[in-house]
Parts: sequence; C-alpha cells; structure tokens
Amino acid sequence: MARTREFDTEAAVSRAMELFWTRGYEATSVRDLAQHMGIGQASLYAAFGDKGGLYRTALERYRTTLAAAALRSLEEGADARTAIRTMLMERVRIAVERDGQGCLVVNAACERLPKDPSIRRIVRDVQDASRDALAEVLRVAAAEGQISSRHDAHTLAAFIVTVLNGLLVSSKITPDSRTLEPLVDVAMSALD
Repeated sequence: MARTREFDTEAAVSRAMELFWTRGYEATSVRDLAQHMGIGQASLYAAFGDKGGLYRTALERYRTTLAAAALRSLEEGADARTAIRTMLMERVRIAVERDGQGCLVVNAACERLPKDPSIRRIVRDVQDASRDALAEVLRVAAAEGQISSRHDAHTLAAFIVTVLNGLLVSSKITPDSRTLEPLVDVAMSALD
C-alpha cells in the first residue's frame, strides 16, 4: 500500500526553487535538496522521480509565480513606457538584490539546455508568454500614439525580452543597478 505524502509539496518545491536559483543545478546535490526541503531523499525520489524532475517542477513553479507576477505588473501599468521600464528595472533590481543570481529561467537556459533538452519547452513557454504580453501592450500603445509604430509590436517585444535576458546575465557579472539602468534607458529608446 502506498504511503501518504507527509510534506507540503508546494512549500517543498518553493524551497527547492530557491536552492536551485541560489546554487544552480549542477552545484546542488540531492542531499542538499532533501535537507533544504526538510524531507528524506526517498521522499524526494518518490514525489519527483529524480533531481531533474524536481528541477523541472521548480522551473514550472517559478513560471507560474514570479514570472507570472512580472507579466501582471506589466498589464496593470498606467502607460506602456512606464510599465515596460518598471518591469525591466524591477527584474534587474531582484537580480541585483540576489547578488547577481539572475533569473532562474535564464540560468536554466544557460546551464541546462545543452544537457537537458526538456528544459527548452519550459524556457520557451516563459519567453513566449513574456513576448506575447509585451507585444499586446506595445500594440495598444502604438495604436494610442504612446510609442512609435515604426517597429512591428511582436519584433519589438522579442527585442525587449532579449534585452531583459541580457540584463539578467549581465547582473551576474556586475550586480549593480546603477550600471545596468543606463542600458534600460537605451532599450527604451527603441519605443521612440
């Protein structure tokens, strides 16, 4: 007879997400994860299959919580320029405050894609959702005359997502908002 899971799965996945975000996939052992999650290794394997399964679950959690919150803040912004600049600077601020840890999804793309192609779908879903939300904000802003309409909204959104990814990687090298903020200003000039 199967045993009932004796831990809060959501809380355990959140703790695993934090550990993967802090250390990365390779530097985090199953023992580290079990200890940080407050569960036994056997329970980890029973619930998630293996370290890779837990990592994919943690990435999904990141996608549905932190990445989704960034998109909501974008959609709730007063005007497109302010909303986009705020979203970019907020992501940079979080990355810098975490001492250059960057973004878990961008880190996954850099660290795991060559070794685990199943990560590609999760990373692509986050990137696509970000691009699509930005494209909608940009389409409306161009129609209302808030921004220039010289660029296709989809292409401009893809550019902003690419800049954001670069900023998050750069925050790992130079975790300093004052250094990164002028780069946001240059990216914002694409809206002119």
